[in-house]
Amino acid sequence: MRVGLTGGIGSGKSTVAQLLAGHGAVVIDSDRIAREVVAPGTPGLAAVAEAFGDGVLAADGALDRPALAAVVFADDERRATLNGIVHPLVRQRVAEVEAAAPADAVIVQDVPLLVESDLAAGFDLVVVVIASERTRLARLAERGTAEADARARMAAQATDEQRRAVADEIVDNDGDRDDLARTVDRVWARIRAAADGTDAPGPEAV
Repeated sequence: MRVGLTGGIGSGKSTVAQLLAGHGAVVIDSDRIAREVVAPGTPGLAAVAEAFGDGVLAADGALDRPALAAVVFADDERRATLNGIVHPLVRQRVAEVEAAAPADAVIVQDVPLLVESDLAAGFDLVVVVIASERTRLARLAERGTAEADARARMAAQATDEQRRAVADEIVDNDGDRDDLARTVDRVWARIRAAADGTDAPGPEAV
């Protein structure tokens, strides 16, 4: 079973991914893979440098992400060029991880922009992590993100209403980690039951 996991910045999606991994899910971090495919020495980085010039490389030969962002941020065509390089490499790596997983594995792909990229239909089930704006801002502040920057990043993403529209399971993460763990336990029971083709109790009965 392929499960898409998504949620807005500061929602706690990464923590949910860790908890699902603890239950035995094979978790694929799309952001991490996107970084790996343009690491120094990779064909991906060579293709990016060829497309955008050596100005997007740092002195040590690694990708200079701020420099690249400055090039593609306001240019749809150049951003499409970048996506055309990176996305196929990410898909290839994801496919390799999925192929190596056991046949009965629950594969959870952590995709921050699942809704924005219209990827929900590619999964058997979608889990959405939500939290109030106040909670998300507080978490981002703890990471050192200024409120104005946090609000701008939140505004650039899909709304919780848009995420709810594609969700099969919703994880409300306004409580503490113990609350979250209990919620994920219940969600995992239903995911595992769906993967096994058996019935699981609904959220009120768990």
